[in-house]
Amino acid sequence: MKSRWSDAEAAEFAGPLGPRVYTSRLLGRDKSLVLHGGGNTSVKLREKDVFGLERDVLHVKGSGSDLETITAAGFAPLPLAYLQKLPTLVSLPDAQMLNELNTHVLRAGAPSPSVETLLHAILPHKYVDHTHADAVLAISNAPDGEKRIREIYGERVAVMPYVMAGFSLAAHCAREFPKQATAKTVGMVLVSHGIFSFGADARESYERMIELVSMAEEYLQKKKAWHIALPSTPAAPAKREEISSLRRAISEQAGFPVVLKVNSSEKFLGFAQHAKVAELSQKGPATPDHLLFIKPTPMLGRDVADYARSYRAYFERHAAKAPKTMLDPAPRTVLDPQLGFAAAGRDAREAAIIEELYEHSIEVILRAEALGGWRGVGESHLFDIEYWDLEQAKARKAVAPPLFRGEVALVTGAASGIGKACADAFLRRGAAVVGLDRNPAIATQWQRPDFLGLTIDLTDAAALDRALDQVVRCYGGVDMLVLNAGIFPASQAVQDIAADAWQRTMSVNVEAPLRLLQLCHPLLRLAPHGGRIVVIGSRNVPAPGPGAAAYSASKAALNQVARVAALEWAKDGIRINSVHPDSVYDTGLWTPELLAARAQAYNMTIEQYKKKNLLRTEVASRDVAELAAEMCGPLFAKTTAAQVPIDGGNERVV
Repeated sequence: MKSRWSDAEAAEFAGPLGPRVYTSRLLGRDKSLVLHGGGNTSVKLREKDVFGLERDVLHVKGSGSDLETITAAGFAPLPLAYLQKLPTLVSLPDAQMLNELNTHVLRAGAPSPSVETLLHAILPHKYVDHTHADAVLAISNAPDGEKRIREIYGERVAVMPYVMAGFSLAAHCAREFPKQATAKTVGMVLVSHGIFSFGADARESYERMIELVSMAEEYLQKKKAWHIALPSTPAAPAKREEISSLRRAISEQAGFPVVLKVNSSEKFLGFAQHAKVAELSQKGPATPDHLLFIKPTPMLGRDVADYARSYRAYFERHAAKAPKTMLDPAPRTVLDPQLGFAAAGRDAREAAIIEELYEHSIEVILRAEALGGWRGVGESHLFDIEYWDLEQAKARKAVAPPLFRGEVALVTGAASGIGKACADAFLRRGAAVVGLDRNPAIATQWQRPDFLGLTIDLTDAAALDRALDQVVRCYGGVDMLVLNAGIFPASQAVQDIAADAWQRTMSVNVEAPLRLLQLCHPLLRLAPHGGRIVVIGSRNVPAPGPGAAAYSASKAALNQVARVAALEWAKDGIRINSVHPDSVYDTGLWTPELLAARAQAYNMTIEQYKKKNLLRTEVASRDVAELAAEMCGPLFAKTTAAQVPIDGGNERVV
């Protein structure tokens, strides 16, 4: 492991917390050290209060902050002297501890302090860094883990047994750390939890972390426990319907729709096919901190009902300790010899986090196994973390999720105009969105885990089939389909329409959407909340215009297909509705020159032309998109085969 410190980069971080922010981000960049909100850092500063009196203040990472992106505002300031008194108490329930921390934060609007704040407070060093380094976890979770840690580090680190984070851990370390620490001590290892480093300045503490973790990596290499081969037997790819069925079953047990991310890479497939997977995978995650995302154990195979029964039995074995409210019994991780691995998240971001956490768990498990045998902290400790009173309180206070959280929307023609606005509308409502477009810009339109942009010619049947395979492996299925892509050929009188122009229009506007409907039907039928389809039609369906025969006929044909599908697919819980926009000028079809020419033809200004409807209002892409999204929501839950104009009122339609 190499230090990433850069003097030039460090100089960009000004202010008292600048160095603390910079090295926190350096730690956060290395996924073998911390993942997704894990780890924490702090600094003790001498500051003046409003009376001009000096006091020592601990600035500690706030709960929910991510080290990779943290700013000065992500740290919570607290009075150090008060914090150092708390671990001297005989006991302090964690809920009360958090109350003490939150009521002593010195800046309004600061985040809640980390649950490990007291641990940072009692360590007698200005800068303190804490990570869940993979290499250290692999060693401490192997046989004689504590002995191995002491062998590697000697007096350089103090070693503490596994104790659940919170007051108990802080109180234990407050008693035991002074007994072990010497002038040579620069860190501390918490068995099965992680590693701390200290220093007088930010760089010293950071580079001590790098050095200590490097020593663990070198130990693993020396013991031939660093690079672990994972041979696998290639399996026939699972069908789309199989993956969607699995997603449906997990969603039913969870009580909410999930995004299911499948990974059949060599590592995941190899671990799923490992001869001892049933033993290794059921001992818990690399560190109990991961439990909040991945549950105690993965599901082996695809029997979701059996996993739920086992989870309920696990809950009942331990719930007698104190009254608890059972969390949903659905798995968050799946190991299957054909699929490899699947992560079930409440949304696409969470699924990606779960996938990354378990990938690192595999590394830790196999390295510990190579040292003589992987071991977890034990089921009882796992239950205590998963059903920690603080987490139970969070669950009770959870706010309503976004409307489409856990659902997947597929939008065609999503690179511009109405399609792009639709993608944005569904993203804002919490859906994972797939955008299909022939414009390569679609691939980079949004750089986020809940958007997948695929460049595709929708008339290419084979490419469309491959695209849906990718969609299902990325998100698990399709819940909502927006048929927006289309072409508007040049104006021609009926007698002048060329056969190739007619065929091209029908191919793009009718045949391609029909093919997509056919391919998506099995997926929409398995949507946890029922499949929904919105057809972006046109005013030309009820009121065609001269010179637009091919376009009008194609849109009318697609509308008829949608009406028949509504009749046939209602039994599958799929509803289909159409919106008919008119004169939407913020799309790629309307150039400034064309708009000016059409306004002039009507002897109007451009603004007048844009509003030449009964309501004298302009219809924008976003207006159409908002209606399309709402048609997939509860307001239209009992409506199918509707055709809704969004045109400001058109005399020919009315």
